[in-house]
Amino acid sequence: MSKTILVVDDEKKFVSVLRAYLEKAGFGVVTAGDGKQAIAAFRHSKPNLVLLDLNLPGVDGLDVARTIQRESSIPIIMVTARVEEADRLIGLELGADDYITKPFSPREVVARVRAVLRRAENAGAPMEILRAAEIEMNLTKHTVTVGGEPVELTPTEFDLLSALMQAPGRAFTRMQLLDRVQGEAFEGYDRTVDAHIKNLRQKINDDPKHPRYILTVFGVGYKFAERAE
Repeated sequence: MSKTILVVDDEKKFVSVLRAYLEKAGFGVVTAGDGKQAIAAFRHSKPNLVLLDLNLPGVDGLDVARTIQRESSIPIIMVTARVEEADRLIGLELGADDYITKPFSPREVVARVRAVLRRAENAGAPMEILRAAEIEMNLTKHTVTVGGEPVELTPTEFDLLSALMQAPGRAFTRMQLLDRVQGEAFEGYDRTVDAHIKNLRQKINDDPKHPRYILTVFGVGYKFAERAE
């Protein structure tokens, strides 16, 4: 059974092109041209993923995202022509799974949709062992090895690495990461997370100048490489 994608954008040409590419890739497509239509389409069609433009007439895209997040856990990819860092951060803090800035290739969008859906499916499956290149994490035994050699991590470092490895390719803000490992964010969280990431990189042999595992997402935070080699 094909996955359904809800495409929300007020640019008809963009929607038409994206629909063609997504349908060619085997997805079902539902569309909406403004915020109110988006919420109605989401509730009626129950899509597997939402491609959501932020700059919508009527109800703003961020408000649409808040409504969807309150009522479901389906993944959202924010799509926008805005380039301001604040918009990107707000979208990610709301729980968006990815963020694409116009202009972009429709093929890139299809690839991002597939990647986010794959991560969402994996997130629903119980995991005990996480592997990426030379790293192996045993979540049950709370152990980490790099190249077969055991590595001693602090509880915070272990939780950070676990959060990143369980969602490869997803960009996390520093606040999101701190909330994952400590349950709350507080003043100075930027420096706190950066310090933990620096120590973690050293322990797993991840050169900060040429990282292969933990990648810096400038203006946002960090992500784990989707295909660590």
